[in-house]
Amino acid sequence: MTSTCKLFQSNTARSAAAAIAVLFCCAVAGAQSDLSEPVYRVANETAAAQPTAATPASVPAAQPAAVAALDFTQQPNEHPLAPVIRGLKTSQEIIDQNIRDYSCTLVKRERVDGELGEYQHIFMKVAHEPFSVYMSFLKPFTGREVLYVAGQNNGEMVVLEAGWKRTVLGKMNLDPEGVVAMRGQKHPITHVGIRNLTGELTKLWEAETQFAECEVSTNADTKINGRSTTMVQVVHPIPRQNFRAHISRLFFDNELRIPIHYDSYRWPAQTGGEPPLEESYTYTNFKVNNGFTARDFDANNNPEIFKP
Repeated sequence: MTSTCKLFQSNTARSAAAAIAVLFCCAVAGAQSDLSEPVYRVANETAAAQPTAATPASVPAAQPAAVAALDFTQQPNEHPLAPVIRGLKTSQEIIDQNIRDYSCTLVKRERVDGELGEYQHIFMKVAHEPFSVYMSFLKPFTGREVLYVAGQNNGEMVVLEAGWKRTVLGKMNLDPEGVVAMRGQKHPITHVGIRNLTGELTKLWEAETQFAECEVSTNADTKINGRSTTMVQVVHPIPRQNFRAHISRLFFDNELRIPIHYDSYRWPAQTGGEPPLEESYTYTNFKVNNGFTARDFDANNNPEIFKP
């Protein structure tokens, strides 16, 4: 296919496990008003702020309703990210229509202030209306509890620390985006959860569809802790200020049709070097529609949480 903009596929193998077709998009100058194909701009040269990956965990879950597999087929003249964005929007519809609440274990690892932290394992309860999150840290910080409910407590979250701080400090009300709450965390609690992940990646990749230098590949035969998933990989070969990550991988559960694992990597410091991990999130032991009520997210009247 030839025109002012060309989109073409490369059969480069991305892994030993499976041959993955990689879609390349590029752009050249000279946009015309009567073009039948889109014209993509080349992103700015300045090196981008660098974000990143993760280790999988298990996701046993009950499916609310039978659904067909996601389709990531690229249509003629489409940007390679277009099928990914459609998949994300389908996932968000499924979440909004079928998943009122869920419990899970979140396994995350993040680079904060340039330092890659250790893996954190957190038991979570999440409800979508109103957006409510309860966290109980399993490791590290064993015993730490955090609660946030949108529209309550003056917008603050409730924290009960672990160890000696639990007794000395007691329950604290903190600004979710304040210095204390964000210590050692890349994102505030208000951004937690699969629905937020889906929405934020949709916005990110929609913004990137105006630029070229994008490679997208998929593999529908991947596993995350025993769960059948489809992996979508997005690669920006050259660091640009318009791109947040060098490599991003998003894994959609083939049964639930929602993302259960995401990781992203920075550009390597040297050509040919290993891309350093920026961030990684895995939702494991996933159980949907538990019938959570306001009591499950009540910091004062639920004896099952915030125990002395």
